[in-house]
Amino acid sequence: MSDGSSSSGSSPRPVTGMLHHVEVWVPDLERAVASFGWLLEALGYEPFQSWADGRSWRLGPTYLVFEQSPALTADRHDRCRPGLNHLAFHVEGAETVERLVAGAGLHGWSLMFPALHPHAGGDRTYAAYLVNADGFEVELVAADHPASAAAES
Repeated sequence: MSDGSSSSGSSPRPVTGMLHHVEVWVPDLERAVASFGWLLEALGYEPFQSWADGRSWRLGPTYLVFEQSPALTADRHDRCRPGLNHLAFHVEGAETVERLVAGAGLHGWSLMFPALHPHAGGDRTYAAYLVNADGFEVELVAADHPASAAAES
């Protein structure tokens, strides 16, 4: 099975089944740019597209779009309703998870389950669960945590 990477060192070549993009409708583009823009760039994404009602960030062949659509029917995301619950990202390691958690509050994020951090997902996972002012949750999962690696195999 191909991992999608190319031998030339350029962006990974898309393979069947790989996500092309995810579009998230947000109630306030400025807040989304402040919270998601900071996080995505800290994770290695690069600004990709920009227009009056939206922005996107790209990592390899996949990009994430945040748009304040005039067709929105609510002013806050509810992760407990049908639809998107959260986005989960691989993070280099536990140190990086903690560095991101330390800076998250300055960019509109709050740590969920602080009494259980960093094992809110169980002892086999080292992760942070963050939520922004609009109710969007992200999970940052340390790739170097021995139990996390074992759980994926």
